[in-house]
Amino acid sequence: MIDLKDLRENPDRYRHAAQLKRIDVDIDTLLELDAKRRALDSTRQQLTAEKNSIGKQIAQLAGRLKSASPTEKSAVQEEMKNLQSRPTELKAQEQTLDAQVAEIDPRLMEILLRCAQPADDDVPVGRDDSENVEIKKWGTVRQFDFSPKDHMTLGSELNLIDVDRGVKLAGSRSYFLIGDGALLHQAVLRLAQDMMMERGFIPMTVPVLVREPAMVGTGYFPLGREQSYVMSNEEPAKYLVGTAEVSLTAFHMDETLDGKTLPRKYVGMSPCFRREAGTYGKDTAGLYRIHQFDKVEQVIICKNDIKESKRWHEEILQNAEAILQKLDLPYRIVKVCTGDLGQGQVAKYDIETWMPSRKSYGETHSASRFYDFQARRLNLRYRDEEGKVRICHTLNNTVIASPRVLIPILELYQNANGSITIPTALRPYMGNREIIGNA
Repeated sequence: MIDLKDLRENPDRYRHAAQLKRIDVDIDTLLELDAKRRALDSTRQQLTAEKNSIGKQIAQLAGRLKSASPTEKSAVQEEMKNLQSRPTELKAQEQTLDAQVAEIDPRLMEILLRCAQPADDDVPVGRDDSENVEIKKWGTVRQFDFSPKDHMTLGSELNLIDVDRGVKLAGSRSYFLIGDGALLHQAVLRLAQDMMMERGFIPMTVPVLVREPAMVGTGYFPLGREQSYVMSNEEPAKYLVGTAEVSLTAFHMDETLDGKTLPRKYVGMSPCFRREAGTYGKDTAGLYRIHQFDKVEQVIICKNDIKESKRWHEEILQNAEAILQKLDLPYRIVKVCTGDLGQGQVAKYDIETWMPSRKSYGETHSASRFYDFQARRLNLRYRDEEGKVRICHTLNNTVIASPRVLIPILELYQNANGSITIPTALRPYMGNREIIGNA
């Protein structure tokens, strides 16, 4: 959630942010509702002050009554009677105010939850992912001396992937991983988790079915609601997460942490579910865009400090790079432009790995920083060295997502005879074997 106080003071900044991120939100109506809400709060405070004053006056009159002369008693009693009737009138006014607040608050919150967090000044301005800016390349793209096969052909011939039966059971964008295909998938995930633990991240198994506050708190609702699967037979409804980021970031929801314990560094391995709404006909073949996958996700909760957030952003990016380098997969990093940023992201890097069948780089990782956007929505705070309660900053990045990463692994490690060389880093997880298929 954005800082409403900052929006009041800088409304054009938030209008511009929404425009750059292509988010439709009515800032003028928000400001109008906010002004009405604050006016109601002011009136309510005045009523409270008047009630307190009346209470004190009645107490004073009661004291006077004890020592008053017969002549004075009548006047004091009349004054007390008038004051004692006033709280009933004030209570009626409070009830009217409460009704007005109850009408305004949902409308105010609905718009507030749609507001875009302004991007950092160094984020490139652009309409969509075609205008992301490449900032780094690593590795050498393999040049084949034979006609290479795509991952689906390899998967079918080596009995690693079965899409037909997956579709028969679960519909489009579904699949089975079989035998060495399943083992390769698990090996990638385990390598990623082990490497993150070496970097001081705490491993977690997380809920993948969560209630709405976790989705709203991490910024996936309301704007991304159509991408989620809902368990509508639950009350309240529960949602399948599209990333362990939701559960890891919401782990400390409504808590005030000790600032001395920050940063909190968590890594979660979980299944993930995405409806891929709006992608009809796009990347329907193969394992690139599917409804269910597994991912190792890294999340950092740190102090409310921009320099510190930026430093952690570079570190989580390097963690993801280390995995790809360990697998010797060529990749590039792009700085994501404003039109491709999410609602709450102030900056994001995407890592795209070379995929021969696409004849291009395909996105495999996203590293995002949010400053206090998610923490404000989650009521996630910490107490600093001076005892002041402050809102945390949050960051996250994909460590590895599979089976999408199996696309470059299978395609880049294929051999002329149709076999697959197992990447050296994955062999300890696959019985120290070197080859899938006939050597």
